[in-house]
Amino acid sequence: MQIKETTNKGLKRAYQLTIKAGDIAAKIEAEIKKIAPQVRMPGFRPGKVPANLVKKMHGEQLHAQTVNDVIRESVDKLMKDKELRPAMQPRIELGAGYEEGKDAEIAVELEVLPTIEAPSTDGLKLEKLVVPVSDEAVDEALQGIAGQQKSYKDAPKTKKAAEGDQLIIDFVGRLGDEEFEGGKAEDAALVIGSGQFIPGFEEQLVGAKTGDKKTIKVTFPADYPAEHLAGQEAEFDITVKQVKVEGETKVDEDFAKSLGLEGLDQLKGLIRGQLEQQTAGLTRTQMKRALLDQLAAGHDFEVPEGMVNAEFDQIWAQLQQEASREENPQEALKEIQNERDEYRSIAERRVRLGLLLSEIGQANGVEVTAQEMSMLIQQAAQQYRPEDRQRFVDYVRQEPMAAAQLRAPLYEDKVVDFLFDQAEVTEREVTQEELEAAIEADETAEAKPAPKKKAAAKKAPAKKDAPKKEAAKEEKPAAKKAPAKKPAAKKAEAKPAAEKKPAAKKAPAKKAAAKK
Repeated sequence: MQIKETTNKGLKRAYQLTIKAGDIAAKIEAEIKKIAPQVRMPGFRPGKVPANLVKKMHGEQLHAQTVNDVIRESVDKLMKDKELRPAMQPRIELGAGYEEGKDAEIAVELEVLPTIEAPSTDGLKLEKLVVPVSDEAVDEALQGIAGQQKSYKDAPKTKKAAEGDQLIIDFVGRLGDEEFEGGKAEDAALVIGSGQFIPGFEEQLVGAKTGDKKTIKVTFPADYPAEHLAGQEAEFDITVKQVKVEGETKVDEDFAKSLGLEGLDQLKGLIRGQLEQQTAGLTRTQMKRALLDQLAAGHDFEVPEGMVNAEFDQIWAQLQQEASREENPQEALKEIQNERDEYRSIAERRVRLGLLLSEIGQANGVEVTAQEMSMLIQQAAQQYRPEDRQRFVDYVRQEPMAAAQLRAPLYEDKVVDFLFDQAEVTEREVTQEELEAAIEADETAEAKPAPKKKAAAKKAPAKKDAPKKEAAKEEKPAAKKAPAKKPAAKKAEAKPAAEKKPAAKKAPAKKAAAKK
């Protein structure tokens, strides 16, 4: 194989590979000898079919397969010999006019990853804003839980059932004169207006009193899960055994025990833990932004244009989708179009920080284990229909880019956790409002101002700056170049920004919104 470098500019490389016709022919002949013993042809004993007849029968197919194999092997050898670390899949083209018997000319174009020196983790200093969970916050959350745990008490017998009241009923359903399976119950609890029964059922019980007997007519929805009932008209004989009204839920030991707990102290402890977990998430966000600011402040190396394009395309698609939901989509689209360059800068900085975090992780032995990867795949598979989940698992295991997409966020979090452990951290107690204000201030400082909102009451305006805020967690250009020495094979874990879009081929369709 002959190699001629045709482009070497920045991170862009291009090569012309020449594979001699004789080398290709030799591989085809070797393949013919390999498969000849398995070929069956009338008039010849098994394994005795002449090579020239085998070639006549399978030559075209063998030639195509051999050329593909030669191209793959040649490109792999190019990457190894030139110590190239592709940022994305190289572009490979077989020269126009190639035919059997001629030398194969292969054009290879790619971008390589920049060489980055993993920065020292010494000297990192972070402030951790901590929000203590007050007793008042726990009590407020406790009252919220109590408000969701409705209790009912018997109403006077003269009370007419209204919206929100609970009825204890016996009922028997019929299709024509025949009772049907599942259409009968005793002491069933029904809250009027809850929508737990089919349309038209609850509404006909408004005004009923304890002891009333009624016959109502309803029609099952056309998409009702039980096919023999879907779209059918039915009658229900109903006995109202008790009308109940909502009572006040008292927060005490009995309330806690009704939730399956030992007592009120355990319930309060669980609530406190949940609140602490919530504020811990905000604290982590604040610390991560501060950490990435420090990392970005000293590095401004060139990044692959293809990776930036992929990241920008993702941000831009999200912006367009959100703009389409605005009150005035055309105006919103025009506004983001005017700021296109700013969003591209965000994509570039996200890619730069992703590569930087990768170098830090690889230099310090951070990795995603096989067990962690298996759990990620299984979790992601749950978003698909049961019958498609295994196909999705197989797809991810066969497609490196799809696996990298799942791995990248966890890998990045593990690198960030490693850096947290290395940093000198000082804590400062703040209120939740102060913590949220600090995060918002970071967003304001790092992201462009949000567009003017039309009215507070309208549907939340598509959060036009949401991608930008997300990017702000990982951006800030700065000033120094640096070289690294990591093999390309590990870079799949190193691109949290650019690996978010694996080839969409053959991934199973996501399940539709759940139907009742």
